[in-house]
Amino acid sequence: MAEFSLSVKVYIEDTDAGGIVYHANYLKFMERSRTEFITRLGYDKPATLENGLLLVVHSMRIDFQRAAVLGDELSVSTEVRKIARSYVEFEQIVSRSGDSLCRADVKVACVNRDGMKPTAIPVGLREALQSDHRDR
Repeated sequence: MAEFSLSVKVYIEDTDAGGIVYHANYLKFMERSRTEFITRLGYDKPATLENGLLLVVHSMRIDFQRAAVLGDELSVSTEVRKIARSYVEFEQIVSRSGDSLCRADVKVACVNRDGMKPTAIPVGLREALQSDHRDR
């Protein structure tokens, strides 16, 4: 799996009064794509890992380039850029017909549920992410 891509159709609920996708909804599209990406690696509840561990968005850098509008068919790609001990960095791109509309660098941290402190990514997930990362 070199890169994961999710198709998303823009509905009225995704837009503002002018029929343009509301900026926060790009984040929702990206969240869906990351969730499906990790699900395809074998995790049926990607945000909740074994032993009380969670995956949470730590930070995001986002560039809005062009607007998506009502009825658009979008592609939301997710690609692993870096794997560290307690976090993964993804590059995500929302595009329409090959044209980039929105791009983000997303850092997702692994934390323990009790104290929300950073902790090592479980070995199985790390290996799945590394295997996917090396396949590129």
